[in-house]
Amino acid sequence: MVFTVLSSLVDLQNVSTTTLNENFFILSILIIFVVLIALLAERIERVRKLRGMNEKMKIQSEKLEDANQELEAFAYSVSHDLRVPLRAIDGFSRILSEDYEDKLDEEGIRLLNIVRDNTAKMGHLIDDILLLSRAGRQEMKMTEIDMESLANNSFNEFQEEIKGRELQFKVDNLPHAYGDRALLSQVFQNLIGNAIKFTRNKNPAIIEVGAKEEDKENVYYIRDNGAGFDMKYINKLFGLFQRLHSPEEFEGTGVGLSIVQRIVKRHGGHIWGEGTVDEGATIYFTLPIRKD
Repeated sequence: MVFTVLSSLVDLQNVSTTTLNENFFILSILIIFVVLIALLAERIERVRKLRGMNEKMKIQSEKLEDANQELEAFAYSVSHDLRVPLRAIDGFSRILSEDYEDKLDEEGIRLLNIVRDNTAKMGHLIDDILLLSRAGRQEMKMTEIDMESLANNSFNEFQEEIKGRELQFKVDNLPHAYGDRALLSQVFQNLIGNAIKFTRNKNPAIIEVGAKEEDKENVYYIRDNGAGFDMKYINKLFGLFQRLHSPEEFEGTGVGLSIVQRIVKRHGGHIWGEGTVDEGATIYFTLPIRKD
């Protein structure tokens, strides 16, 4: 009798333990399910917010693009229209200095020459603004380009400017690039032109064009031993109308490197510079390697 009662108690305990385990398992499943639902709801809400933000950013980007296009069109129109009155000012100033020279004293002639010099500077600035506008608006015709030949041709355009100077120009073996020939020619003209200008006081002046391949892009550079610049002003190097040297030291409008930067970015590359005062500067720019 006692054995029977004990057996019944053991069976009851086993049943209770089994029921408890089953309930615990069900409760665990429910907890996991609730947590998953909460995480899913949070993820859905996050995705919804991200989509909303992306849509707002897309709208803002489109507005910014429209504003940039309008600004470029305005700059092009104004710069183009300024040519006519500027030519008139220069023309009449020249007539006064040539035809009425005997009626003007030295001070009058000096002032007229100042007017003509400033109209010439204004003309160069207008030309650079138009080039900057075209660099962003011009349709690109992509072809394979012999960059070594392009660099040499760009240097040859400065032969008149370097007459009488001791200047060493070297072009290493440059990898071909894929891009717009006219725009990349402008890049070399601006960078080589700067190197020629800033080595004016060096004898001999040394300018080197080279390149190296890194990962998925080619890195091209133009190095000189000229005036250089202080690296603490590096953030101004490619800024529009920014100059690191006074006009009395070296002429210029402060637009050339902005044009180069815009062209390089349109080709999917980037640009930067390194320099040391009185020891020279190096400008680097990259172009993606085309994968056929």
